[in-house]
Amino acid sequence: MKRVLLVAAVVIIAAVAGIVRSHTHVSRNGLQFSASSGSPVAEVRDEIRESYELSPGAEVEVRGINGAVTIETGDSKTAEVYIVRTANDQATLDRRKVVVDSTSNSLTIHGERGDVGFFDHFFGSSPSEKITLKLPRQVLLTTKGVNGSVKVGDLDGSIEVSGVNGRVEVGQATGSAKFHGINGNISVALKQLQQEGVRIGGVNGNIELRITDGLNADLEAHGMNGSVRSDIAEIVVDKSEHGHKYFAHIGTGGNPITVSGVNGNVRLTRATIASTTAVAEPAKVKS
Repeated sequence: MKRVLLVAAVVIIAAVAGIVRSHTHVSRNGLQFSASSGSPVAEVRDEIRESYELSPGAEVEVRGINGAVTIETGDSKTAEVYIVRTANDQATLDRRKVVVDSTSNSLTIHGERGDVGFFDHFFGSSPSEKITLKLPRQVLLTTKGVNGSVKVGDLDGSIEVSGVNGRVEVGQATGSAKFHGINGNISVALKQLQQEGVRIGGVNGNIELRITDGLNADLEAHGMNGSVRSDIAEIVVDKSEHGHKYFAHIGTGGNPITVSGVNGNVRLTRATIASTTAVAEPAKVKS
């Protein structure tokens, strides 16, 4: 009986908290706007704008983000970070936070639970987060657990993208690349491949591989709910007589491009190089 009363009390408290939250929104300047009176709902926002020096080949990781991630790359040795978080009220904004950790050899940007109580954590919505970065081309990039699109410019290092709920675009990959657990389309240009090659799996969407002149690789695709086709005259796609497997010899052949577990089609096109850009204002440099 005591347990039943305790559960009932928890439900009532949660309901009351939800009613109060739905009728009152507080902006960062402390003004209140009543939703029941028809007044506009205030938007609160929090920004982080910082810069860091990175060594060539530094490891960059972006993970656990509730929103889009856009990354521009260039010849600079400086990483510029611009983070915008928005919500309807301060309580929602406090429910999560984005943390930046940096050394000369690494940069990590990750979302995590904020310093809130039990009810604030489990009830209500989470803030929206938008990450905009300017990075050196010579980095090793990992993005995972992103609830939004991921756009990346040209890279001279490896890239790994996983657990993304949105479209993935990579300007140009030079090295090795891994894409898995993607709920959205993938578009990536391939210039050169290291021995590890490219591995793509667990994708719910179509895949466009933009092939640059001079790329040498061997493609194999299997376990697909779709097909593989080439828009490039000199690249012929063969299909095995037994089983749903596709093969393509690119250039003189070489390191592997492996595709598996895809609910969609794979298309080979000739690359037109155009790096993904982003807007990030200058910031104070930290060493």
